[in-house]
Order: sequence, then structure tokens, then C-alpha cells
Amino acid sequence: MIPVRFISVLAQSARADVSAEISRASAPLTQGVPEVAVVRLQALLNKNLPDNEWRAVAEKLAEAQVAAKEPEDTLVLLANARIRELQWAKFWRAQAFADLNRWADALPLYEEVMTDEGSPFRKPAVFGAAEMLCALGKPEEALKKLNLLVHDKQWAVRAQLRAAELYIEMANAPDAQRLLDEMRPTLVAERRERRLLRGRLELILRRPERALGTFQALLKRPQGATHTTLVAALFGIAEAHEQLKTPEAGDDVIEQYIERHPADPALPLLFAKLDELYRAEHKPSRSELEKWVRKPEEPRRTFARWYLARLEIRAGRRERARQLFTDLRRTSIKSPAIAPALLEFAQFEAEDRHFDEAIAILDDARLLHPERALLTRIDFLSAQAHYLAKQFDTATAAFEQIAHSNSPWARAALVNASSGWLQLGNHARFLVDYTELKEQGGDEEARANLQLEEGLMQAAKGDKNAEASMRQFIRDFPKNPRVSEAWVALAELAFHSSSPRVDEARKNLARAAESAPTAAAAERADYLRIWVEEFASGNETKVIELAKRFLEQHGSSPFAREVRMKLAELYYRRQDFANAQTQFEIITQQNPDDSLAEKALFFAAESAMSSMGEHALDRAIVLFDQVVQKKGALRWAARNEQALIERKLGKPKDALTLYDEVLKSDAPQSEKREALCGKGDIFFEMGGSANYQQAIEIYDQLASNKNEPSYWRNQALFKKALCLEKKNDRAGALETFYKILEDPAVTGRPDGEPELFWYYKAGFNAARLLEEDSKWESAAAIYERMAAAGGNRSEEAKARLNYLRLEHFLWAD
Repeated sequence: MIPVRFISVLAQSARADVSAEISRASAPLTQGVPEVAVVRLQALLNKNLPDNEWRAVAEKLAEAQVAAKEPEDTLVLLANARIRELQWAKFWRAQAFADLNRWADALPLYEEVMTDEGSPFRKPAVFGAAEMLCALGKPEEALKKLNLLVHDKQWAVRAQLRAAELYIEMANAPDAQRLLDEMRPTLVAERRERRLLRGRLELILRRPERALGTFQALLKRPQGATHTTLVAALFGIAEAHEQLKTPEAGDDVIEQYIERHPADPALPLLFAKLDELYRAEHKPSRSELEKWVRKPEEPRRTFARWYLARLEIRAGRRERARQLFTDLRRTSIKSPAIAPALLEFAQFEAEDRHFDEAIAILDDARLLHPERALLTRIDFLSAQAHYLAKQFDTATAAFEQIAHSNSPWARAALVNASSGWLQLGNHARFLVDYTELKEQGGDEEARANLQLEEGLMQAAKGDKNAEASMRQFIRDFPKNPRVSEAWVALAELAFHSSSPRVDEARKNLARAAESAPTAAAAERADYLRIWVEEFASGNETKVIELAKRFLEQHGSSPFAREVRMKLAELYYRRQDFANAQTQFEIITQQNPDDSLAEKALFFAAESAMSSMGEHALDRAIVLFDQVVQKKGALRWAARNEQALIERKLGKPKDALTLYDEVLKSDAPQSEKREALCGKGDIFFEMGGSANYQQAIEIYDQLASNKNEPSYWRNQALFKKALCLEKKNDRAGALETFYKILEDPAVTGRPDGEPELFWYYKAGFNAARLLEEDSKWESAAAIYERMAAAGGNRSEEAKARLNYLRLEHFLWAD
């Protein structure tokens, strides 16, 4: 923007007839305190003044508001119809737009004022137009504007300095050198700025040593130099050291300046430059940033937290970075300069999928009133975070708003809004946005992606139109890189149909492989092949190889967890317990908070318990204990398994303690039955009349509940019978075995089939007791009963029956 000192002089000469009251109200403006002038002039403006005096006060107030950095208020003031079309009003509106970085809005106003040859604002407007053209990336046009001022006594040096700076930025050394030699600055500040530009000229000529000497001399004798010039000299020293490949020396200079000036207004730029130097260093020192984080001086402490967080992220220490960002967010410094830090923090949280936290941080950033360019980025990232958090209503509404604004993110927002309508199932609104994108000349890739997303969304929702959409995409965009993804999607549709079309799925996967598959297509295809092969052939060896290959090539895939679980289950089914345990434990380590983690941990323990490795049972106990600590659905099943291991290790007392814990808990009835039965088994295994009696009482407790599944009732009765036999109560044992045979049709297993496992065990044992007592007819009756049951041991019972009949002549008459 045009320097205020030029404008103030201009305004004083332009209006010598202002009243004494206006002069008193505006005096603080010339004294460098425009905020006071704003208050006084606003009070004066609120009086019932004649139009000519009101306009005079409004002009002074506009100038004061611009000087006080209140451009929004300036625009409101100058929207008044009484002054809007006046030349001075257009000029101050342009200044306000420039302050708001609305360069495209400011430029036509400056150019309109330029056309008035008699306006005292004409030359400042020329300079302002040049600045706007620079900001809009049009340096050649800006130079043409500046050339209009090179012969003006008041503006020549200022214009030449700015033009020389532009030539340097354009790497046009000859013209920059010519202007620096031609100009005749009289003010000390202008001479210091020319020296600065000479140093920058040396940099573009790749003479960093000479540049260093120029910048250092400027800093040693700073008298008369503006703050902007001195900060630029610091940057020049840093850039010279970057050219010399000594960034460490460059960061020393900036660190020393920041140490001496903890509240310097250029801290945002200085820290950004310091970070640039740190990036260029092999092993940057964090000592200064750590020191400033500990020191209380603000805003240096806040900026130190921000840039130390950046260092920590680059070093992979994300938790420390999160803490630094969190401290920064809580700081008392509420400045727009901190808004970019909060944007980075939100991006950081979004990367870690903490979307709600990212959204809250972005809301905080908005409260700092950032400049418009940054605000548009904040709005866009917020919409993305809502989308990724599956808050599609909010996200789509936000994308729609951005899409129909003048935001640089408008087109991307329109694409995302289209995707949002797909997620919401609003196909009509999707088509509206898709058509709008097409009419705007949206690139083919964006339209292709949307058309594919439409098909994928339909497939995910089981829409019957999904297959047609996929084939239409392939026809419309045959050369699109994502055609392979469409073929994979068609393969998935074929395989997951109500009657799996395996051959069609395999053909579509082959077409995908021929279409230069994208990474996403290759990943999904390799994933699908595992399940197709398992369904089609049941060849476990081949399925294991496919699963292993998938994990090798797509280890970070979201499907990796499911594939690893399948691999572990296959190993477990093949009784390869060592490999099964390894895979189950990897799942637990990689996804400790995942819904599958508890199941994987449980089966890792089961695998360890089943393996023959040294210390396998000890490892199983540890793993089962980890399951218990998760306090999930398998908690009490794990306790029962631990008790079983303690029994194997010959530690019945420890096992009893574990079973009692389950019985006294809120465990499901199924686990309490397991614990109660296990407790009875321990007393049976310990032997002795007293222990057998305790076991009998426990088995009676388990068998007495008529609501228990017959599997548990029959097991309890069978084991009670064994205890009675051990106590030499053979009659009681026989009678108890026979109770199980009396009702074989009771269903209690999950599949609804009759309980025959304990039925046959009881029957064969009852027959054994009778045979031992030479009660051949009774034994034969029991064998006959079992043979008629039609279970998996009926033939065995029939063979035993035939043997008894032949051996003991038991054939009926």
C-alpha cells in the first residue's frame, strides 16, 4: 500500500479551508495516533452538519481509518451515496481494498482516479495501481505505471526504488543497476533502502560475499533506516548464507535479532525465514526455540511453539508436536498472525483422523479474523474435515457455499459437493452440480472421477444400477487411469451377487490387470482374489500364498487387518499354531484399539496354548491376561482358559481362584457354566473321597438347572457318574449314566441338533459297567438303544451289540 506519510501531506495541502473543529479532531492523525482521530472525527460526523462540512469530516475520517488499519469501517463509511462517487472517496476505498488484500477490487478504483489530471490523488493513485499490479503478478504492467512517476519531483525516488525492486525480483540485473545508479535520493531512509537493493542485486548476480558486506554495513549503521529495510537486510544475510551453503550462520543472525526483539512486528516473517533455514540444515539446532518456549515473552513464545512443533513433526515426534500446538492454541495471544498456525494444527489433527478436533481448531482460527485468502483455506479444510468425519450434510452445505463464491477453491468445492450429494443419496442434486461443472469447462478428469464415484456409491448401497454405471464410465472414459478401478468394481459385483458369478469375477479382474491398474485398483483386486480363490477352490495353500502376497505388497492397506485375520485363521485351522499366533499378535500390535484386536489377542493365546513350543503356556497366560485387561466380550472366556492352563501346569489352587472369580462376576451364563464345570473337574482330578464328593455336589448344581442346555446337563451327569464309580458306587454310577440315555432328543447345541456326544459316552460307559458285571442282556439293551439313535457312533454300538449277541447267544426267539 502507498506509504501513509505521502498521503497525509497530500491531504493537508488539498484542503486548507477546513474548520478549526475538524483540524482539532484530526490532529492526532498527523501526530501518529490515528485511532484517537477516528474516535473524534466519528463523534463530529454524528453531529447534524451541513453536507459540505459532513463531506469534509468524512474525508478526514476515511484517511484516519485507513491509517488506523480499520479498512472494513472505511468501506462502510464510503458506501454513503453522498460521497461514493467523489474522487477522494474512490481513492480511500482503493486504499481500504488494498489493506484487505482485495487487489483486484482496488486496481480499477486507482485507475479511475488516475484519469483525473487535476486530482491531488492522481499520483498516489498511479503508485497504488502499480502496487496492485505487482500483487496480482503483473510486474511488467506495474513498471509502466511507475515510469509515469520517474520525472515527478515528489515521487521519482520512491518510484525508482520500487521499480528497481521489481527488476531485482524479475532477475533483471542490468535495469535494476541502471535505476540504482540514476536515482538521487535525499532522505536518509531512501539512501538506506538503495543500499539494501544494491545488496539484493549482488545476490541475483550470485556474489553472496559482496552482498553480505552490504547488508552487514547497513545493520551496523541503522540510523535513519526504516524497520522494513532493517528486516529485509536480515533476510538478505540469510539468503547470502544459503547461497554460500552455510545456513547455520544465517540462522544465527536471525536468532540473535529475535532474542533482542521478542515483540517485533516482523516476527511472523522472521520465524518463517528461520524455519526455511532450519530445513536447509542437515541437523538443525532446536536450542533457541526450546529456550523461547520456556521464556514468558510474547508473542515470541507463541511463534516458538509453532515452529518447534514443525521441527518435531519433521523429526517424527508427533505427540510432542501435538502438545506444543495445544499450548499455542491456549495462548493469550489472539492475533490474525496465529491463524496460520491453527490451520496447520487442524491439518495435523485431520491427518491423524481426529476430525472433530480439527473442526474445533478451525473454528478457533476463524475467531482471529484472518485475512480473506487464509479464511477461504480454513473454510475449505473445515468442509473436508466434516466430509471425512462422515458429516455429509454439513460438509456438502459448506462445499456448496464455497463453490458458489469467488474462492480460489470454488471448482474443487463443486467437485466435493457433488460427491457429498452422492453420499447423501441425493442423485438429483448430484446431477445439478455435475452439469454445472461440465458447463464451467471442468476438466475431464474431475468429471470422470465423479461418474466413477457415482457407480462406486451405487455398488456400496446395493443399487441395481451400479453395474450399468460402471460400464458407462468405461465407455465414456476408456483411457482414464481409473478404468481399472471400474473393472475391479464389476468383479466385486459379480462375486458378491446372490449367486456368485466366479468366472465373470475372474474375467473382470483380468481386464483390470490389463488396464495399467492404479494403486487402488491393484489393492482391491489382490484383496478380492483371496476370497474368490477360497470360494472357488477351497485350496488353503493357495489362499495362504495370496494372503501373504497381499500383506507384502499392501501392508498399510485398510484391508490388511482383515486379510491378516484370514491368514491367521487358516494357519490355526491347519494346526500351524506358531504361525497363527504370530499373525494374531501382529493384528493386536498394529490395531490395539480395533474391534478385532480382542478376538485376535484371544486366538493368539489359544494358538500359544495349542503349540508345543517352550514356555508356550506361560505366553498364553500373559496373552489371556491382556484380553482380560481389555474388559471386552471375551474377558471371562480368557479367565476360563487361564484356569485350564493352570490345571495343565499342575496348579489346581490357582485354577480354582480363577474359576471363582468368573463365578462371582457378571460373566455370561455360558462362561459361568464353563467355570463351574471346570471347578468340578479340578476336584475330580485331585482324587480322594472328599474331593469326589465335592465334585459330585458341583456337578449336581450344574445338572439341576433344567434351563441349562442339555450339553452341559449331560456332561455334568456323566462326570458325576465317573465320581460315583471312583467311590465304588457302581449302582449309582450306572443309574446316573442311564439318566442321560433317557432323553436323547433334548436340543441344546447352537445348531439345534440332538445332544449325542455325552449321550454316547454315557451309554458306552453304562454298558461297560454292565458287561463287567456279566449283565449281558442289559448291556445289549443299552447298545441297541444307542444303535437306534442314528448318531456318529451308532454303527459302533451296533457292532458291539452284534458281538454280544454272538458271544453270549442273546438272539431273540
